[in-house]
Amino acid sequence: MPRKTKLIVTLGPATESEEAIGQLLDNGANVFRINMSHAKHEWAQEMTRLVRKLSAERSLHRAVLFDLTGPSIRTGEVDRPYELTIGDTVEFRAEGSEPSVDISTTVNYPGMMDDVTEGRTLVVDNGTLLMQIKVKRDDRILCEVKNQGTLGSRRHINLPGTRLNLPALTDKDRRDLALAVECDADYVAGSFVRDAAHVRELRDAMEALEGNAQIVAKIEDQEAVRNIDAIIQAADGIMIARGDLGIEVDFEELPLLQRGIVKRCHQLGRRVIVATQLLESMVQNPTPTRAEVTDCSNAVYEEADALMLSGETSIGKHPMRCVEALVRISRRLERSGGIGYGESVLLRDERQKTAKAAVSLVDSLGDAKLVVLTRRGVLANHTAMLRPKTSDFFAFAPTERVCRQLALTRSVRAFQLPFAHSIDETIERAVKLLKDEGLVEPGTPLVIVSDILSDHIAANSILLHHA
Repeated sequence: MPRKTKLIVTLGPATESEEAIGQLLDNGANVFRINMSHAKHEWAQEMTRLVRKLSAERSLHRAVLFDLTGPSIRTGEVDRPYELTIGDTVEFRAEGSEPSVDISTTVNYPGMMDDVTEGRTLVVDNGTLLMQIKVKRDDRILCEVKNQGTLGSRRHINLPGTRLNLPALTDKDRRDLALAVECDADYVAGSFVRDAAHVRELRDAMEALEGNAQIVAKIEDQEAVRNIDAIIQAADGIMIARGDLGIEVDFEELPLLQRGIVKRCHQLGRRVIVATQLLESMVQNPTPTRAEVTDCSNAVYEEADALMLSGETSIGKHPMRCVEALVRISRRLERSGGIGYGESVLLRDERQKTAKAAVSLVDSLGDAKLVVLTRRGVLANHTAMLRPKTSDFFAFAPTERVCRQLALTRSVRAFQLPFAHSIDETIERAVKLLKDEGLVEPGTPLVIVSDILSDHIAANSILLHHA
C-alpha cells in the first residue's frame, strides 16, 4: 500500500555522501532539507546537485528545501564554557560593551535591551538553561540563573511572551536566499515568521531574484500563533517548528496548538509539516522511544502532509533507521484512518468544488484510483487537502518543477507528462503511462479531474474512465 504521509529529511555530516543520499531516496525520503543555519554555500550547492542527480537516476521527483536561519538571537563567543549554578548572575550585553560581572557574553541583537522587561523569563540553548531578567540597562541585561547548566558560544536565546522587533530577513538570509534561487530550490522556509507581512517580504525578495520556490512559513513563537490565519493564507505551506514553539509557549499547550494549526491549514487549504524532535532519541539510539512512536502516530493521524527529521538524519548515528521508523509508523496509522479534517475544508471557488466532487466520487467507488491533470499543481493540492481515502492518487503535470513541488503534498505521486492540445489525448497518454508502470490494471475505474485547457477553453471537469 503506498504511503500517504510525505517525509522530509535534513542533510548533514551523517548523510552528505552520494551513497547516503541514494539510500535516503530508496528508503522513502520525499524532500531534502538544507539547514542554512549550518550549511556553507559550496556544500549546499553540492547537496542540491546530488539530490537532483540521484533522483533523476531513479526517475523520482524529489524536492530540495532551503531553510533560512532567520533573525535568531544568539550569544557571542566565550573563551571557555561557563559552568552555571542556581543563583548565578549572567550578563548579556551589546557588542562593544565591556563586561560588568564575571559571567558575561554578548548578543547579536542590540535591540534586545529595548524589547525585554524585568521579571520575564529568558531561555538559553533550547530550554537547557532558564533565567529570570533582573536588571535592564541601555546596553545590557543581568539575569539570575534558575537551573544548573553550561553556557557556551553562539547559544540560541528565546524570550517567551516578549514581542521582538527583529527584521523578517537578515543580511545572511538574503545571501542564502540568493543561493537558493541560484540552486533552483523547490521550497524556501522562512524562520521566525511572525505575521503575513514577513511572508510577503520573503516572497517579494525571492521574486526580485527571479526565483520560483514555494514559501514555507515556520511557526515558532506566540506572535505567529496569534496571526496564524493571515500567515497560512500568505504562505504556500506551514511548518509547525515545535522546538522553538515549545519553548515560547507552556509545554502543555503545544499538542493543542499543533492540532489546531493542522486543522486550520486543512480548512484554509495549505499544506502543513510537523517538525522537530520526532525521533530525537534516535540521534543516539537505534530504536525510538514509545513516546516518540506515539507522537509521530498522532501527527499521521492528524493527516499532516509531511513529517520532518532534523538532527536525526543530519548528525545522528542511525539516519536510515529513522527513515524506516517513520515509514513504518506512517503506513500503519494510515491503514487505521485519520482524524477527518478534510471534511472541514472551506470551498471558495469552482476549482475547489470540482475537486470535492471528484473526491466524493472516488471515495464512493471502493476500487477506484484518482488522477489529477494540473499545469501548476494547484488543483492537485486542492484535491489532496480533501484527504481522499484512496491510496492511489496520481498527478500529471507538464514540468519537472511542478512535479517536484508536489513532493510535499500528502498522498500525491507526480508524473511529468507533456499535455496535448486535446484533453482526450492527454488522458490517453496518462492512462497509458499508468498501465506501462504497472500501477493500474485494464478495466480499473479512474476518476480523472482536470482544470487544464481543452481546445483553448479552461474547463473544470470530472471524468469516470475505465483503464
